[in-house]
Amino acid sequence: MSVNRPTLPPYDQVIVDIKDYVFHYTAISDKARACAQIAILDALGCAIETVAKSMQCRAFIGPVVPGTMVPNGFRLPGTSYRLDPVKGAFDLGSMIRYLDHNDALAGADWGHPSDNLGAILAVMDWMSRSTATARMENGRGPPLTMETLLEAVVKVYEIQGCFLLRNAFNAFGLDHTIMVKLASTAVVSWLLGLSEEQTLAAISHVWMDTSPLRVYRAGSNTVPRKGWAAGDACMRAVQFALLVRSGQPGSPTVLTMPRWGFYATTWRGGSEFSFPKPYTTWVIQNIFYKVMPVEGHGIAAVEAAVVQARRLRERGYGVQDIARIDIRTCAAANMIINKPGPLYNPADRDHCMQYVVAVAFLKVAAPEAGDFLDSSEFAGSSAIQALRDKTHIRPDDTLTADYLNIDKKSIPSALTVHLTSGEVLDEVLVEFPLGHVENSGTRAAVEHKYRRNLGLLFTVEESAAVEDMIRKGGERNVSDLLDMLARPSVKL
Repeated sequence: MSVNRPTLPPYDQVIVDIKDYVFHYTAISDKARACAQIAILDALGCAIETVAKSMQCRAFIGPVVPGTMVPNGFRLPGTSYRLDPVKGAFDLGSMIRYLDHNDALAGADWGHPSDNLGAILAVMDWMSRSTATARMENGRGPPLTMETLLEAVVKVYEIQGCFLLRNAFNAFGLDHTIMVKLASTAVVSWLLGLSEEQTLAAISHVWMDTSPLRVYRAGSNTVPRKGWAAGDACMRAVQFALLVRSGQPGSPTVLTMPRWGFYATTWRGGSEFSFPKPYTTWVIQNIFYKVMPVEGHGIAAVEAAVVQARRLRERGYGVQDIARIDIRTCAAANMIINKPGPLYNPADRDHCMQYVVAVAFLKVAAPEAGDFLDSSEFAGSSAIQALRDKTHIRPDDTLTADYLNIDKKSIPSALTVHLTSGEVLDEVLVEFPLGHVENSGTRAAVEHKYRRNLGLLFTVEESAAVEDMIRKGGERNVSDLLDMLARPSVKL
């Protein structure tokens, strides 16, 4: 006797589109691969910088049980740790992000696509060292080579970036790291050798998990969690993929189900997600690299402030002669980093436009990571506070439109200085700061940045070998790269 078993509805189209892109998109150009190489180098440089400079981050990386060495474990760059892929994803994702120095993409929301490398590298390295895995047993999944790493990077960047262009999670009080969780879950599922149906299930768990509140990036609640939020997203992505691999099912209409789905509850019953373009390789080719450790929306204002500070000097004035600083900027910058009032910690300071601009005026140079620490000469400076009090920020409709225009994607700020003498230093407008794809100096600046960062723990020869591996590794195993990045524990 036959039994009619009920069948589940099909998965939401948003989830299907992501899965199809990950498994079936192959038109990755040489230009996209070259951009992915730069992105990997920049992200690894940021991770090494964190290991070398941040005692706060070093305090929580490494095995949960001290001294544990996981057999065939992921080799955490800049350390001697061998970790399971879940903790490894958390640690590397946090290291890449912690000093607010990794790449970014602006849109209706703002995110940092290199965050995803925490999940990708942890899983690829662990898988390549292990033979007792479902992926190896069922023969599915791509080869764990440097070429596959480049493809994985292109795809996680594209998924996260395409969502951020038109979907403002911050408008609902949600943190953009849900997009890290989404992109990493999709690509990690592919790397692990999950089937397409399993990958749909894993992606559905992201929407069930939803997003943290972005309160830890806002006002007096700004705390260092913003530095490990990406690591947390990477960790959850790996967990979801492994849970589905063990047999856990998904929820097909997790987005669209009336009353209980993501749209009806978390998206507050609003319209469905909007996408201005299909998934291709656009994001990796239009990424913004942060060549200074400042929240990305503040970099143009810092560049403008340095120009104005030099003008002051040329005219024989000092910062004490400033009566007012006016800043025009985009609405996103105004919302995220227009921050008057007390600043309580480094995470607070690097997310305050008034603070980073004041530091730029006093140094006549861009801020460095140490300038945000509690021990910095600037943290409790009366001169900094005086300049912050004189700084007035307002959103500008034209600059906001240019920021959101997918064909321009400027990250603009304009700064005017009024002096106590009545003189006015004409406005300095910066639309494409260093790090933007349209700035001719970006490539050289990024190369200098990652070589400087790798040089914190590696010799010139070792750094060159890492760079050569990423640029020319091709069919070499990704674990060869992680072996090159291992280091004894750094003592701070």
